[in-house]
Amino acid sequence: MAQDSEKMKAMIALKKRLEDKLEQLKIEINEVQATLDTLNTILLEKGFKRGDIKDAAVPAMKEVLLPKTPPETPVPPEPVSTITETETVIPLKTMSEEPLALMYFEKQQIHIMPDESKKFSVNTPPFSNFLVEKVFSKMQEKDKELVRLGQLTPDRMFSYNIVREGELIREIIIKNADEERLKELKSSVRWTFEKMYEKMKTA
Repeated sequence: MAQDSEKMKAMIALKKRLEDKLEQLKIEINEVQATLDTLNTILLEKGFKRGDIKDAAVPAMKEVLLPKTPPETPVPPEPVSTITETETVIPLKTMSEEPLALMYFEKQQIHIMPDESKKFSVNTPPFSNFLVEKVFSKMQEKDKELVRLGQLTPDRMFSYNIVREGELIREIIIKNADEERLKELKSSVRWTFEKMYEKMKTA
């Protein structure tokens, strides 16, 4: 129970930081919009057509509001902390928007917390035979080989820990997943929990 309490405190603190960041972004957007409106007014006074102003303004707004897409070229495995500087939360849901789990990042770890109302069990397929054996274990085996060849240090090797309460999955903690693996993990975890949820509904 103490562990659950600490997790709740961490989630509340994370929620507050995200809300503060969102508020800051809203302020920046308002400032950019005000500046753009002023420029539009000045350009109209100088005799520009409204269509010309719109065409000129779009690239500037995209540059301000949209994040740059990271390069797709493969990179050596890096800790999760290199993927994002701040904690990020990704909700995992079914195609019908039913919540399955919450994936969030903290320092060099990925935390996957299943929806408690679903009561996911380690014995429900395809958790063990797919997610654990074909995804987690394969990533770990690959990194062990890289360590053996001297291409990766042991402290940067992929690892995972499944926190259980009896047969129930309470949390999955993953260390040292690079950006490319993050994409696979997100997809694999969501698919696995969705299939587990379907089996639980028909059981």
